[in-house]
Amino acid sequence: MRNDRPQPGRRDASQSASAGASFHEMWRELLPLGRHPDSGGYRRYAWTAADTECRAWFKQQAEARGLAYEVDRNGNQWAWLGDPAEGNAVVTGSHLDSVPDGGAFDGPLGVVSSFAALDELRARGVTFARPLAIVNFGDEEGARFGLACVGSRLTGGRLTVEQAHLLTDGDGVTLPRAMEAAGYDPDAIGPDPERLARIGAFVELHVEQGRALDLSGDRVGIASAIWPHGRWRFDFRGEANHAGTTRLVDRRDPMLPYAETVLAARREARLAGAVATFGKIAVEPNGVNAIPSLVRGWLDSRAADQEALDTVVAGIEEAARAHAREHGVDLDIVRESFTPVVEFDHALRDELARILGKGTDLGDTGLKVPVLGTGAGHDAGILSGRIPTAMLFVRNPTGVSHSPAEFAEEDDCVAGVLALADVLEGLAAGDR
Repeated sequence: MRNDRPQPGRRDASQSASAGASFHEMWRELLPLGRHPDSGGYRRYAWTAADTECRAWFKQQAEARGLAYEVDRNGNQWAWLGDPAEGNAVVTGSHLDSVPDGGAFDGPLGVVSSFAALDELRARGVTFARPLAIVNFGDEEGARFGLACVGSRLTGGRLTVEQAHLLTDGDGVTLPRAMEAAGYDPDAIGPDPERLARIGAFVELHVEQGRALDLSGDRVGIASAIWPHGRWRFDFRGEANHAGTTRLVDRRDPMLPYAETVLAARREARLAGAVATFGKIAVEPNGVNAIPSLVRGWLDSRAADQEALDTVVAGIEEAARAHAREHGVDLDIVRESFTPVVEFDHALRDELARILGKGTDLGDTGLKVPVLGTGAGHDAGILSGRIPTAMLFVRNPTGVSHSPAEFAEEDDCVAGVLALADVLEGLAAGDR
């Protein structure tokens, strides 16, 4: 049984009917969109029918609240309260797309909580001195085109137009073709410095992808940093042949060095206190009675610091090359993406802690809001080099994420809404 600590914020979750009702109504509406009937997980891939449904839901929520709705040149959706041209805006939000058979909370919790937090602030009668916006960044998970945070990368200039146009899904459809089929102009994509110049702070709420808050007994926490992380593609090239007639000694089977590399990744990560995962594989010709000619595996590795990550990846690469030589297999290794360690803006992070630690109108409660790092990447991390960003985490009782089993308690979700509302009020209602 948990021994929950007193929670930050000016109201307990049970004391704000407006926040709870608003959150649950939106959550019920969004829950069935893009859900696969067999797995129970979500397949909300960028620029697909499920994504279109989610985007229509976002537009509906914005218009129902009288917010000014717009889609930027990179397909990100925005809902504005106040005039964005005034600048120094406070922005919150997250994403609505998913990994293959992902959970309900990763991304959508932040978007739903943002609208619910605005409803809570309006119920409080809060007036704003700064423009406020809610955003849904497109293609955050990278499930379709293999690159995470495409919408925020393009906006921040972290992905060039040329690179974006080369992105292709598993069916050979390019990103421009997919966007065009969904009704968007692919020729418009690119950096958006004018938009970023309007933003004074971006705060993203997200379900925790781990169990730190559950172990500490806290419902809400503040992010300190995102671990450095990257994705590497390993191409093991052997020789296709008959599975029943080719002697073992005559084979150049790329599956063998791939399998040994998977085990090496686990070993290297354990030794360095990091994580490493081969979570995606493609095999050619992919026949049950054929020795493969190609085994292509994608490595995801993350660590608390750059030195540890470099050590892990170097160890995996060394093992892969040795095993490939042993089996007479060629090997190419390509780093497809990389994000260095992201330290969230210290001043903004400290301001969030001050706001949430203040507690009630009766004075300073002295509550300490936990601050924790994360191995998961986010749009807030991508944008951190251009604008001040911060993150709030909502407790995940199992730590499971990127799975249909991903879960957060209703009371914890509402506590997150209230914490976000307090933060937005503290940042946008005063003259800062």
